[in-house]
Amino acid sequence: MDLQLAVIDLAGTSVADDGLVEEAFTEAIGQLGIGPASDRFPALLAEVRRTMGASKISVFRSLLGDEGQAQGANLAFERAYASMIADGLCRPLPGAEDAFHQLRRRGVKIALTTGFAPATRQALLARLGWEDLVDLALSPAEAGRGRPYPDLILTAVLRLAVTHVRAVATLGDTANDIRAGHAAGAGIVLGVLTGAHDGSTLDEAGADAVLPGIGGLVPFLDRLGLTTLTKGNL
Repeated sequence: MDLQLAVIDLAGTSVADDGLVEEAFTEAIGQLGIGPASDRFPALLAEVRRTMGASKISVFRSLLGDEGQAQGANLAFERAYASMIADGLCRPLPGAEDAFHQLRRRGVKIALTTGFAPATRQALLARLGWEDLVDLALSPAEAGRGRPYPDLILTAVLRLAVTHVRAVATLGDTANDIRAGHAAGAGIVLGVLTGAHDGSTLDEAGADAVLPGIGGLVPFLDRLGLTTLTKGNL
């Protein structure tokens, strides 16, 4: 089955993270009086690392156990990350924009997914100039649940009129990205080594293959015969 849709994660997969998510998290819980010197901080940071790729508000709910604190921490997180975007601290990972162009030349639609709130996601895409490079961008608030649930991927399938979930490839840097891909029934679920989790973690989560970076995505799909570059797309 020819590939119709590539669902690609943002931070750590197509956008360099450089520790910005952890920095924003530290600032967010710091406003609750939980700083790096707190006895609670190491365990909370370890859980954030383990749950990378999940909806941010869901992570804060799990960590803090109080809806008011979770909402406050999530708002502080989004503000901190938005400030980093405005300061130009976010940058595309090598090969990301070329991968988008190559996929489109092959007639493959692109959906970018993230655990960030929609406003933060759109600020990031605007800063990178990516709004017109992709067909769709989704956050959990627009799809239902975040990763590891399949909602983001299945919402992209519906909105972009993909005919079968097996015609979807997913790419992400976390175990939750991998689990979400399989939960959605995607035809191929790929990991990438430029983000939060290492190769063994991605393998254990069930990645069909783990790539060094997003720049290797289209050549890998071409070798599998999942994409077709026709003269009309040159």
